[in-house]
Amino acid sequence: MIELRKFSGLGHANHGWLNATHHFSFGGYHDPDRMGWGNLRVWNDDIITAKNGFPAHPHRDMEIITYVHEGAITHQDSLGNHGRTEAGDVQVMSAGTGITHSEFNLETETTRLFQIWILPDRRGHAPSWGARPFPRAERDGKFVVLASGYDEDKDTLRIHAAARVLGTTLTKGQTAEYVLGKERYAYLVASKGELEVNGVKASARDGIAIRDEDIVRVTALEDAEIVLVDGVA
Repeated sequence: MIELRKFSGLGHANHGWLNATHHFSFGGYHDPDRMGWGNLRVWNDDIITAKNGFPAHPHRDMEIITYVHEGAITHQDSLGNHGRTEAGDVQVMSAGTGITHSEFNLETETTRLFQIWILPDRRGHAPSWGARPFPRAERDGKFVVLASGYDEDKDTLRIHAAARVLGTTLTKGQTAEYVLGKERYAYLVASKGELEVNGVKASARDGIAIRDEDIVRVTALEDAEIVLVDGVA
């Protein structure tokens, strides 16, 4: 099962400093048919103007992954963590029993990012934060795990969820495959580039909801950068 969700049909909220697109119900956007996809609860496509951002606010019991594809975001939290995540890199915040954080674009250019929330495997984990660079060259032509809740995925950012977050970069004409399997839920978005996913064509920033497919086969119709979440019901 593959469902194309065109960017133009998603939820939008323009706050001036923040131009947000919601793939699932979030904030003032509510669609009872789009409350999540498996254990993926939120996928926000955020554009943050220079010298602006999210002031300190709390979260709990949610795995929050930020994938920056243009510019940079600077994180600070109540645990004392402080870090800057730039284009191509990923940060993970496990909200657990509670954490307060801020996310600011301190750059002189616009920042574009995907903010992804995944439901944890249980409530009450200890809160944590981590970030790391993932050079694009390592993802060229293949899916690479960026964050995972599975022990077999070594050298990745850890999340407390039965899910993986993966990325790949493809040049025009390249194909990458990912083994998904039955009873798995995948959601795929390209930050740039036209794609064909198991025969379904999609543009940059469209959402592609996938379920019960043995293989996810992605062909770039032009140079593309792609993020995929593989989760469970």
